[in-house]
Amino acid sequence: MDELAAHGIGAIDLVAVNLYPFVATVSRPGVTLADALENIDIGGPTMLRAAAKNFPSVAVVVDPADYDWVADKLAGDGLTPDDRRGLAAKAFRHVSEYDAAVTAYLDARPGAEDARPGAEDALPARVSITLDKVVGLRYGENPHQAGALYAPAGAPLTGLAGAAQLHGRELSYNNLMDADAAWRTVSDFAEPTVAVVKHNNPCGLASRDHIAEAYRLAYEGDTVSAFGGIVGFNRVVDAGAARAMEPVFYEVVIAPGYDDDALEILRAKPNLRILSAGAAAGAALDVRPIAGGMLVQAADDMAENPADWRTVTRREPSAAEWQDLAF
Repeated sequence: MDELAAHGIGAIDLVAVNLYPFVATVSRPGVTLADALENIDIGGPTMLRAAAKNFPSVAVVVDPADYDWVADKLAGDGLTPDDRRGLAAKAFRHVSEYDAAVTAYLDARPGAEDARPGAEDALPARVSITLDKVVGLRYGENPHQAGALYAPAGAPLTGLAGAAQLHGRELSYNNLMDADAAWRTVSDFAEPTVAVVKHNNPCGLASRDHIAEAYRLAYEGDTVSAFGGIVGFNRVVDAGAARAMEPVFYEVVIAPGYDDDALEILRAKPNLRILSAGAAAGAALDVRPIAGGMLVQAADDMAENPADWRTVTRREPSAAEWQDLAF
C-alpha cells in the first residue's frame, strides 16, 4: 500500500477476465496444433489467480452470467464476504478446468505418452477429468441416491448428453444408462440398425436395408424382455418403424431424427421419452469407476481393421460378426 501511495496508483477493486476460447478452438474439426497453442491464455489465468487469492479486497468475475448481480451489488451495499469468497472459488475452479482442458488436449496428441526414460505405458501418469452439470435428475439408480447428468467442461454437448428430448416424461438415471447402451451399439454400424436394450442388457439387434424391418427383427430377438426397454435407431425413424413399435411399451426411443408421421404416431404415447441425438465427439479415453478407483483404457474406436488380424478359427469372422460379438 505504501508503494501505491508513493506512486499515486489507486487500488484494484475488481478483476473481470474472459480467457481465450481454448476448448471451443480445439473442438473445431481440423484444428492445428499452432491454432491450439495460440489459444492457450497465459496472462488471463495469472490475473485471475492473483485476484482470487486476494478476494477479501478484490472481487473477481469469470462468468458473464455473474455480471448483472455483481454490478447490482456494487451499486448498492457492496459484495459480502461470502459473495467474494464464492466468486474466488469459481475463479480458481475456472482456471483449473482450463488447465485440465489444455492438459487433456496435449495428452491426447500422438507421442504424448509418458516421456520418462524407460516409460512404456501409452496412457498418461495422471488423468484430469472436469465436468459441467447439464441437468439434475430426480434421483440416481435408486430413490435414495442423488443423480445428475454431466458433460466435459466447456465442450459442446454431443451424443446422448446433447440429445434433444422431443416428448415424454423426465429422463431418469436408468433411462440414460440404457439409452447410452443402445445408442453406442447402433452407432457402431454403417448399415440401418436397431438395438433393443433392457437394464443394460441386449434383447435384440438387427441390420437390414429398411429401418422398419431392422426394428421388427431386433424386437423378435426377445419379445418378452423388450417390454419396458429402450430402442436405439441409427437412422431417421419413419412411419413404418413407428407403427411397428405401437403395440409394445417402451421407456425410451433414441434416434438421429424422426419424420413427421413417425413423431405423430409416437407422441400418442404420453409417457414415451423420444430423444433425438447426434454423434458423440470422439473421446481419447474410456473411464469407468470401480470401488476406490477408476479403470482407464484407450477408447474402442476400432481403428484397426479386424480383417488384418490373425484368425485362429477355421473360418474368418466378417466385419458384421465382429460387431455382433462386441454387442
